[in-house]
Amino acid sequence: MSVRDSKRLVIDADVAQASGDEDATEQRAINCRDFLKGVRAQKHGVVMTRKISDEWKRHRSGFAFEWRVSMNARRRIVDIEPLEYAELQDKVTNTASDEDEIEVMEKDFHLLQAALATDQTVISLDETVRGLFKRASQSVGEIRDIIWVNPDRTAEEQPIAWLQNGAPPEPHRQLSA
Repeated sequence: MSVRDSKRLVIDADVAQASGDEDATEQRAINCRDFLKGVRAQKHGVVMTRKISDEWKRHRSGFAFEWRVSMNARRRIVDIEPLEYAELQDKVTNTASDEDEIEVMEKDFHLLQAALATDQTVISLDETVRGLFKRASQSVGEIRDIIWVNPDRTAEEQPIAWLQNGAPPEPHRQLSA
């Protein structure tokens, strides 16, 4: 794949934290490591805002640290400062049914901000917030087309094959699906 065909992916720190080294035996650690290796091999970029970068620094594994250094050396880190989208955040959190849901959505809204500023793709293990954002997308059109991929759902989502195919914006991966 050419650099021109590569995607800028917003990768949540939970993926970095879960990724294991070559000796890992837990399946989630292996899946996250293999996904990150696939991002690098397919020449995709990783989006870093100040908040995402800080989370990665706090929650990374040894493998994720080395992976990020190698991505930086390859100039595959995409540093951005996204718009705040305060009005959009209000629209999204207004779809919540209680304070706990609001808190969960506010905590990870920065992932949507970064996705909207780049190639509209989020990589995260968090199925709870994914479900809340999916529900919100039914009434908040601005987030409907955001792609959400969980690298640990290998059977259902085939994340490695998706990366190898250029990480296309397939409709069944959209929050509105």
